[in-house]
Amino acid sequence: MAVSAVAVPELRPLHFLQALIYVAVVILARRNNVFALGAGFTIAVAWNCLEFFGPHLMQAGGVIFWSFLHTGQVQHLETMMVPIGGIGHFILIIACLTALFHQTTDTKKWWKFVGGGALVLGYFALIVAIGRPR
Repeated sequence: MAVSAVAVPELRPLHFLQALIYVAVVILARRNNVFALGAGFTIAVAWNCLEFFGPHLMQAGGVIFWSFLHTGQVQHLETMMVPIGGIGHFILIIACLTALFHQTTDTKKWWKFVGGGALVLGYFALIVAIGRPR
């Protein structure tokens, strides 16, 4: 997100607000908060789905990276970073699910997991409405 924020200044507010999600997920997940696990899982799945089925930036970033390997010239650095975010999201999905399944003391973990997912989707919709470039 930092590379995109530098390369595309219009995305800075949106990426700053989106980064807060990941900071909160890391801090709260380290405290075994199941809401954070649901939020991390959901935002990762939502973002990857948007990129795979929406503007296909993950695929375009892979093509641009492959072109960079062959030519040595960087075109659209921000698009080339999208697959890195996608890989990070796959890691986040696996990590959240692993941590969830290791939660043995919480009897309402699934409700909290789903609740964290719902909260992060609401926040994500809000920040897209507020922070997207016009």
